[in-house]
Amino acid sequence: MSDQARFIDIHVLQSVPFANLNRDDTNSVKTVQYGNTLRTRVSSQSWKRAIRTVFEDHIGEAALRTRRIGERLTRELEHRDWPTDLAQRAGAHTAAASGIKFELAKTAGDNKQTIPNKVLTNAMVYVPETAIAELADLAERHRDALAQAKDIKKPSDKSILPAAEVEAVLRSRNGVINLFGRMLAEIDDAGVDGAVQVAHAMTTHETDVELDYFSAVDDITALWDDASGSGHMGHAEFSAGTFYRFATLDLRDLMKNIGADTTAADELASAFLTSFITSLPQAKKNSTAAHTIPDLVHISVRADRPLSYAAAFEAPVRADRDGGFATLSRTRLDAYAQAANTLLGTRGVFTAGWAGLHTDDLTGLGTRHDSFDNLITAAVHAALPGKVTA
Repeated sequence: MSDQARFIDIHVLQSVPFANLNRDDTNSVKTVQYGNTLRTRVSSQSWKRAIRTVFEDHIGEAALRTRRIGERLTRELEHRDWPTDLAQRAGAHTAAASGIKFELAKTAGDNKQTIPNKVLTNAMVYVPETAIAELADLAERHRDALAQAKDIKKPSDKSILPAAEVEAVLRSRNGVINLFGRMLAEIDDAGVDGAVQVAHAMTTHETDVELDYFSAVDDITALWDDASGSGHMGHAEFSAGTFYRFATLDLRDLMKNIGADTTAADELASAFLTSFITSLPQAKKNSTAAHTIPDLVHISVRADRPLSYAAAFEAPVRADRDGGFATLSRTRLDAYAQAANTLLGTRGVFTAGWAGLHTDDLTGLGTRHDSFDNLITAAVHAALPGKVTA
């Protein structure tokens, strides 16, 4: 058994009222059939984006994922008082120099025509926000050459900018990319294996999808005495429930990405755990305002393997006689954690603890902490007392 921590597992139970946090292509609530019952689901991609947004605020760094890196650079150069036509040419030449195949945007309407210098890369570029300023500085150094260059008018056109320098900027990374990873196969050595794995969230119990029919009043016709009907009618889908959420942070992968910097690892791990707890997808936020916090958070630090407790809810939780699923979900999670760790043995568990809104006796989840901050601090300090071997 390893004598070093490898994984930080985080488990969350969170009750969400009337909401539609994550919709499919038909605006329907996402669901999953589990334990022969229909559950409300929120995809890992949806919640991960919410986590990343909060995480960026925590660490004061941002990352940009886009096919329109040339257009973003154009705006930066315009802010530096470049004429628009030259800024557009510089943006297009930068995108063309990236080594990523590209196409040109087309005009609207039936008779579509390509638009010179409006380049869309076929793959999403994912770079630190600071990369835009670096690319703009590169364009500044080659401004005279760009002024003499031809416009990019077709995918076969070549850039006059040095591809090696552009690609070097696109390989750059920050804490966001080191934690969440990056897929960019088109540029050598640009890929980054993410240190975080996030599961799809699902309700611990069966749920029903509800249709909400609504109408909008036309403020003008409402003033007329004989007005009837509405200006608009429609419907939307919603559901509610207690969600189980899980993620794990692989410390070995994180250290590979950042090097032997335990201070940075501590900061990134703490920021991720905080962001996982406090984040919430923002779909339909203006019409539902479902801004709850978790009922319960459990964190364990392990040396052996990640351990999801989703199977605790394969048999759906049934509401207690007074209604509600949260209390019985906590009890179920506690019992499953205790049984699973008894079965596997606890040699691989460095520490385990929990914090929540209630003072339940949840001995299977480890030590109780009075706040999420204290829970996170205890877990991270147990996981990173010294160097984690990469």
